[in-house]
Amino acid sequence: MIFASFTRRAGLVAAAFALLGLSACGGGDETKAGAPAKITFSILSAEGQASAGPLWQPLLEDMSTAIGVPVEPFFGSNYTVLVEAMRGNQTQVAWFSAKPAVEAIDRADAEVIARTVNKEGLDSYRSTLIVKTGSGITLDQVLACGKRFDFGIGDAQSTSGTLAPMAFLFNPRGIVPAQCFKTVRSANHQANAFAVATGVVDVATSNTVNTVFLNRQNPAIAAQITEIWQSPPIPESGILVRGDLDPAIKEKIRSFFLTYGQGEGVEADRQRRVLAGLEYSQFRAADDNYLNPIREMVADQQLSEAREKGDTAAVTAAEAELQRLRALREVQP
Repeated sequence: MIFASFTRRAGLVAAAFALLGLSACGGGDETKAGAPAKITFSILSAEGQASAGPLWQPLLEDMSTAIGVPVEPFFGSNYTVLVEAMRGNQTQVAWFSAKPAVEAIDRADAEVIARTVNKEGLDSYRSTLIVKTGSGITLDQVLACGKRFDFGIGDAQSTSGTLAPMAFLFNPRGIVPAQCFKTVRSANHQANAFAVATGVVDVATSNTVNTVFLNRQNPAIAAQITEIWQSPPIPESGILVRGDLDPAIKEKIRSFFLTYGQGEGVEADRQRRVLAGLEYSQFRAADDNYLNPIREMVADQQLSEAREKGDTAAVTAAEAELQRLRALREVQP
């Protein structure tokens, strides 16, 4: 989700303290029967519970009722902190965008149970490059480099803020942002949007989800931003659970998400309003394979880095992984 701006360093420190507190209170405790005494649900939020809470809390309360186990949120501003929280079993369920979802699968014994679908019925979104409206900056000027512009990139683990623009825009042209731009600063999407709107940076990465939320929450800032590039479609965020979660609870969680907001009647209508607040229309069944386009982007990035370093063995490995993933691909990402 997209929330008010503050520095990445401050967010990381705050999230780290929150994680320490969560660990201390035993977020991963389980009953003797094997079922967890409670479920802790990770949510990426730059601002924290004050902003994200009203949007997510109704869904988490419904989830608690449906699975018969208390569900508590854990808000963090940094992907790495949230993946580590799941790795340490301080959280058992998470809403992750695609890149950190891959990290959670690889490092935190997580598995996908559902993917999100937006209000228009799409289960993908796009990375963008944004500039200040009226600046006259074009994509060709950006790609010409020459250390002319100040550039805002995303969190290193951000799918749309870093991975997609590198894989789809910069790497194919042999562009290294640190060598291309006058300065490069890393921040979350909203911080980058505010930086562009206020002239702190000339061009920055963002995504189409951020555009929706800025138009809804801060139209004055949105009006000062123009997109000059969009990536191919990127898999939308997913719901992940720890692989070792009690199977009965895991199945209840899966069923909850796949049926939420579906059907007819007053209750289904209420649930659809909750989903609308999150800019979703439903959760669709999925497994880890839906993230293969992200793994393909990661392999592309690894190939670029290996070539830059002249590492022949790493180049061979990355090329083999790319070939494997492209053979599996059913739809061009």
